[in-house]
Amino acid sequence: MIPSVLPTYSRAPLSFAKGEGAWLTEMDGRRFLDMGAGIAVNVLGHAHPALVQALTDQAGALWHTSNLYHIPQQQALADRLVAETFADTVFFTNSGTESCELAVKMARKYWYDKGHPARVDIITFEGAFHGRSSAGIAAAGSEKMTRGFGPLLPGFVHLGWADHEALTAAISDTTAAIMIEPVQGEGGIRPLPDQCLRGLRALCDEKGILLILDEVQCGVGRTGRLFAHEWSGIAPDIMMIAKGIGGGFPLGAVLATENAASGMTAGTHGSTYGGNPLGCAVGCAVIDIVAEAGFLAEVNRKAAMLRQSLEGLVATHPDIFDSVRGSGMMLGLKCRAANADVVKAAYDQLLITVPAADNVVRLLPPLTITDDDIAEAVQRLDRAAGALAAPA
Repeated sequence: MIPSVLPTYSRAPLSFAKGEGAWLTEMDGRRFLDMGAGIAVNVLGHAHPALVQALTDQAGALWHTSNLYHIPQQQALADRLVAETFADTVFFTNSGTESCELAVKMARKYWYDKGHPARVDIITFEGAFHGRSSAGIAAAGSEKMTRGFGPLLPGFVHLGWADHEALTAAISDTTAAIMIEPVQGEGGIRPLPDQCLRGLRALCDEKGILLILDEVQCGVGRTGRLFAHEWSGIAPDIMMIAKGIGGGFPLGAVLATENAASGMTAGTHGSTYGGNPLGCAVGCAVIDIVAEAGFLAEVNRKAAMLRQSLEGLVATHPDIFDSVRGSGMMLGLKCRAANADVVKAAYDQLLITVPAADNVVRLLPPLTITDDDIAEAVQRLDRAAGALAAPA
């Protein structure tokens, strides 16, 4: 008999009752150190006082009115994001998947309104993850994501990772945009080098096409800048975000320049819940904290500490780990042992990590994690690796 919850997840045998900071308490009372942060979502940890206050204050005043009316909290968050980023305008969603849908629509509508309706193709890359909607899986193109869900939405051109010659050759009169994650998350914590991102921007400018960045996982302070592309000194035309912007409350957005968004007029897109007062009140509280230079400086300091400790862990357990990859608080341990075994061994040490492709274990802690918690996490990983290396 099918379970009452559709069985689309392979869940760990854990149920959490409470969280505080970087710690989660299981129903049975065990305390787990959380180095996953809800898959890079809880950027300020669990039950951060500012987020709790923002949510409860708003919940006591007004939950939902719909986008038939002006929403002051939505306007406030849009103003903050425009002030802090390249963007001129923002549309709010509930998730990264929804943000992908709009980014695709926006790019195609841009060209339609420019008198080039044949420009519909969006170039994407091997290892990408852009959500699980019809457009998202078609954009990723992998067999794992698409098997059994055909016919797929057309208009996506899939290229190998870092195949520069193929990229140049793939651009044609039907190309609308290039879409890429500055750091692949699900794909195994693969950062795009700054020079490559600068090259993509230059190529898009040369060919007159749009650059779409997917910063759903790598954005909102995760790499030590408010958004990962800032390290390269370039700006996209369209950017999709989610996860960290709500600090645990479902919230996403598409940010765009005035030019890229020019086709999106009244009636071309909408959302019942997107940009609701609850989500935007929390989002404002997140940005108030994460966008501060002092906060991001502290993220970078702690990220350097974590990475150095992980490099030592790799040296200590060369049969278990191969290398460290990633940026800021978005790090991956490339494993020699099966990453699923490493994740399970970490659970046994009351430590939460997240698996990814390419046999990688992701470490995506709250950006507020303390020095002591970082040291404790590495100690627990050390014990997990020792347990895997021990003879049966």
